[in-house]
Amino acid sequence: MSGAYLVAINLTGAELTGANLSGADLSGANFYDANLYQANLSGANLNIANLHRADLVDADLSNADLSGADLSGAFMLNTNLREANLTGADLSRSNRTTADFTGATMPDGTKYAGK
Repeated sequence: MSGAYLVAINLTGAELTGANLSGADLSGANFYDANLYQANLSGANLNIANLHRADLVDADLSNADLSGADLSGAFMLNTNLREANLTGADLSRSNRTTADFTGATMPDGTKYAGK
């Protein structure tokens, strides 16, 4: 499903382990409580997407547009968020202690320098 156009799709609770959604347009999509373990979402448009409580462990979201996305309560262990745009995103209550935000634009608009 690489490069797919799936705007505002409802994938609540979906099992998407290892899915390849790189470069897909998923703006406004609902991934509430979805399993995206080891999924490839690199370069995807996830603008204003709902990823509340999503499992993003070992997922690749490098260069993804997550501006305005709801990542509250998400599990982001070893998640690659290098160069991602997180402007205005909600990261509250998310587990992101080992996520890689190198070069990412953080919710407040600042660039993240280190891991």
